[in-house]
Amino acid sequence: MRIGMIGLGRMGGNIVRRLLRDGHEAVVFDRDPAAVKALADEGATPADSLDDLVRKLDAPRTAWVMLPAGPITEETVGKLGGLMQADDCIIDGGNSFYQDDVRRARDLDAKGIHYVDVGTSGGVWGLERGYCMMIGGHKEAVDRLDPIFRTLAPGLGDIPRTVGRDGRDPRAELGYIHAGPSGAGHFVKMIHNGIEYGLMQAYAEGFDILKHANSEQVPEERRFDLNLGDIAEVWRRGSVVSSWLLDLTATALAGSEMLEEYSGYVEDSGEGRWTINAAVEEAVPATVLSSALYRRFRSREEASYADKLLSAMRQGFGGHKEPPRRGPTP
Repeated sequence: MRIGMIGLGRMGGNIVRRLLRDGHEAVVFDRDPAAVKALADEGATPADSLDDLVRKLDAPRTAWVMLPAGPITEETVGKLGGLMQADDCIIDGGNSFYQDDVRRARDLDAKGIHYVDVGTSGGVWGLERGYCMMIGGHKEAVDRLDPIFRTLAPGLGDIPRTVGRDGRDPRAELGYIHAGPSGAGHFVKMIHNGIEYGLMQAYAEGFDILKHANSEQVPEERRFDLNLGDIAEVWRRGSVVSSWLLDLTATALAGSEMLEEYSGYVEDSGEGRWTINAAVEEAVPATVLSSALYRRFRSREEASYADKLLSAMRQGFGGHKEPPRRGPTP
């Protein structure tokens, strides 16, 4: 298939590369000409504007927007809606707020343009590992785009198959699902990221306790000088708490157990807040996820070891760089 990609950053560029490797064609645009040239050198068709990108696509056209959630995505989707025609499709693969998806889909549907929201997980590792995708939109549009999603998904890999799934949608085993109508994809991804906050916080606090097992607050006969890197590594091997986040933790600790290169400033990108808002709206208790979100707020003051480990994990899976640390609000 031929698809347009707008936004060639950490994930957008690698999504294009994975598609090209599997024989798809891509027309690419980014505000940074160097990013466009880099992918053009790898076989993509360059575009110097949104208008140029749309002209270089074949009807029915598909344009994937991979930009930070917020005004830039809103502006880009709006411009594409004015350039594209009935039966064309706009995909938003960023971390947009699901209620914005519902509104955009309604507005574009009036023009006959499909809108598909794709919650995308995989970070900087997606090129090789594939991307886990949670998709919202009309069945017609999602089915038509299946070759794209199938290429991007991780596939069965070496994960043992779940007993009892016979007769169910096989796409889930391959790493992508059609979650429901427009907005459902980003809603599921929002909750995914809220859970991620909680998992990361649990690891961070646990390793913080291990680190302080040799502190002066502990009676001398009960102090332990523990090797945190070895603990992370052994837990990866058959432990019930093993996970990709633990893999990233082990890698960070193998490089520097004291995590000196991390400030401990942990940003929240919005999904945690939206998850808590959804929990409040649904009257669902979410004590762990709420606590994890508030801990990120706390990290912007004096950093603890747990904060530094959170930073290390975020950089590991998503390439997130720490912003300059700000002092506490007066």
